[in-house]
Amino acid sequence: MAGLVPPGTTAIPAEASKTAHTKAEEKTDYMNLPCPIPFEELQREALMSLKPETFEGLRFDFTKGLNQKFSLSHSVFMGPTEIPSQSAETIKIPTAHYEFGANFIDPNLMLIGRVLTDGRVNARVKWDLTDNLSVKANAQLTNEPHMSHGMVNFDYKGKDYRSQFQMGNGALFGASYIQSVTPHLSLAGEVFWAGQHRKSGLGYAARYETDKMVAAGQVASTGMVSLSYVQKVSEKVSLASDFMYNYMTKDVTASVGYDYILRQCRLRGKIDSNGCTTAYLEERLNMGLNFILSAEIDHSKKDYKFGFGLTVG
Repeated sequence: MAGLVPPGTTAIPAEASKTAHTKAEEKTDYMNLPCPIPFEELQREALMSLKPETFEGLRFDFTKGLNQKFSLSHSVFMGPTEIPSQSAETIKIPTAHYEFGANFIDPNLMLIGRVLTDGRVNARVKWDLTDNLSVKANAQLTNEPHMSHGMVNFDYKGKDYRSQFQMGNGALFGASYIQSVTPHLSLAGEVFWAGQHRKSGLGYAARYETDKMVAAGQVASTGMVSLSYVQKVSEKVSLASDFMYNYMTKDVTASVGYDYILRQCRLRGKIDSNGCTTAYLEERLNMGLNFILSAEIDHSKKDYKFGFGLTVG
């Protein structure tokens, strides 16, 4: 008699009860949405896979830590440098330079400086004033007239939004805002004014992210349309694609690529609609010792680049 269902009572299957309980747990709490990523990193997964820092020639980087916060770096580069040309073929001249750097990294303050033998000086600062407000600045000084520049950013991190205001030389002003509207979707907008060139612009962006994929898109009044998609096949493999279109100049470029992370190395590569193929390999030979191979082939421009390097520290 204990197993009988009383009259007027409908038995609920266990699976249906479990499904209803799961849906109740998945109900969106719009008052507790996650904080989105910064506006400038909307397409960071696609950029990591499709635009590695390729180079041509020889590169050697050495970093020596003096204590937990302060370190020195030495970099040597030998390889060709492209110079502007009106012809279709790429013109290169052999160059070599040495770079000395000093780094101070603290939980609330980061200072990075670089000095090159060609006279350039680079500086970066990131200072967390509070848990929500930070200041970032970068500058480059050169011997060439009107080529030095600087930029200061003020970033505010809210509970489910981020905002940024930036100022730069040449009367450059910009502002951006990104807001989480669902646990997976973020919407953003930006505006800028370049007083030196008397130009202004307005842009919109969106990013949708799950555990398996990331899709992002940006549209600007300057004519640029940028779309990207990254599919996370597994913890070690990601496939990426992007689409760039300028409706002012009618230029179109699309590319597909991959990012493969192994136990001892990381391999990235891509091919675009112009026929340019790129591959970038980072191999960890030992603790603190990495070997780098970089290759880029562009048959249409008859431009072929190959580089290798070592990173110590």
